[in-house]
Amino acid sequence: MMSDIRVKICGLTDADSLDAAVSAGAAYVGFVFFPKSPRYLTPHAAAELAARVPPGVCKVALTVNMALEELTGIVESVPLDMLQLHGAETPKHVQAVKAATGLPVMKAVGVAGEEDLAALERYGAVADQLLVDAKPPKGSVLPGGNGLAFDWRLLVGRRWPVPWMLAGGLTPENVAEAVRLTGARQVDVSSGVESRPGVKDTARIEAFLAATR
Repeated sequence: MMSDIRVKICGLTDADSLDAAVSAGAAYVGFVFFPKSPRYLTPHAAAELAARVPPGVCKVALTVNMALEELTGIVESVPLDMLQLHGAETPKHVQAVKAATGLPVMKAVGVAGEEDLAALERYGAVADQLLVDAKPPKGSVLPGGNGLAFDWRLLVGRRWPVPWMLAGGLTPENVAEAVRLTGARQVDVSSGVESRPGVKDTARIEAFLAATR
């Protein structure tokens, strides 16, 4: 049975965890093209994994402040359905990426306090989806996947003009509460289903999907 809540398992790096995510009912699978991440994949490795994904599951590329030429190169070599921009890309750049690649774009926005919510309005006007994530700690090399949550109460009653996804510190143990508090219909997890950074745990993937039902 598919979950009512659409789940994205991000940072997949091997066939076993990819297959586990798909069979457990994930709506999205994410591949990371950010060399500093422990979940980094080369375009060649990502293309091999993407070829395993059945129709109907959305294949997402996570990139961080990537030049347009490099981004279009990845799109040409990996069969993708959506791009996730997880850096400091401007609304104008989001539009340029959509125009250059022809793919829908999800823009990640880091939230720590109420002052960060205005950015969601700005990006909601140009992106196809929003990813509402915890702001990385100062000095962190990773813009996401840090296993940190933010105060979910900030999102209570808020809606944006495009679909949005909740991320940041989600685990099989807390995702049901996060959904209940925020009203999120989509959730994203990476480190919360790992045994160590970059290594997915198939049992935790299954438990996460089960917890969203």
